[in-house]
Amino acid sequence: MPAPVSVVLVPGLGLDERSSRRLREISPGEVVLLPGMGRPEPVPGLDDLAAELRAALPGGPVVLVGHSQSCQVVAAAAHDPRVTGVVLCGPTTDPRTRPLRVLAWRWLRTAGAEPWWQVPLVLRQWWHTGPRAMAALWRTAAPDRIEARLVGLPVPVVVVRGSRDALCPDDWARRVAAAAPRGELVELPGAAHMTPQTHPTEIVDVLRHMT
Repeated sequence: MPAPVSVVLVPGLGLDERSSRRLREISPGEVVLLPGMGRPEPVPGLDDLAAELRAALPGGPVVLVGHSQSCQVVAAAAHDPRVTGVVLCGPTTDPRTRPLRVLAWRWLRTAGAEPWWQVPLVLRQWWHTGPRAMAALWRTAAPDRIEARLVGLPVPVVVVRGSRDALCPDDWARRVAAAAPRGELVELPGAAHMTPQTHPTEIVDVLRHMT
């Protein structure tokens, strides 16, 4: 009898386990917090973050779920033989957003498309992680080419994008999905960037096809 597939979720920049609480109320999953992603600690290099993630994985088959900035860490860790599938929600970093003025404009556009009720939840998570760790994670991860990490990855990779997400525009999401040999793009109409919080049912539907 094959071992059950575990779902491991890694929060995005500055977020923690609260960002996937609604999702995990529908379908079980384990959350791994990393520096800059729920842990207010000095942020090492991206490959070191990926090694820490791999060290935290359970022994059986695993589907890795990344959100936003953590997608880059997940992509770097995904070549582990325990990983049988990858879900990337709003993956970064579109090279066009690396200038801060562009990032700020796209962030404002995306924030305006998010439901108002999640603002205090996000702010509490950012306050816990802290601006220093968040800025360090951005500096570490933003230059890393996620699409290069996905080349040759043999497992299914699903890129999930909200149709109103200016941080992960359609052409960038398609580029990331196309980089993986078994890549696929799923677009959620009306969603913005915080899909694990705002559209948990749709994310669980994607996971059910992978587990």
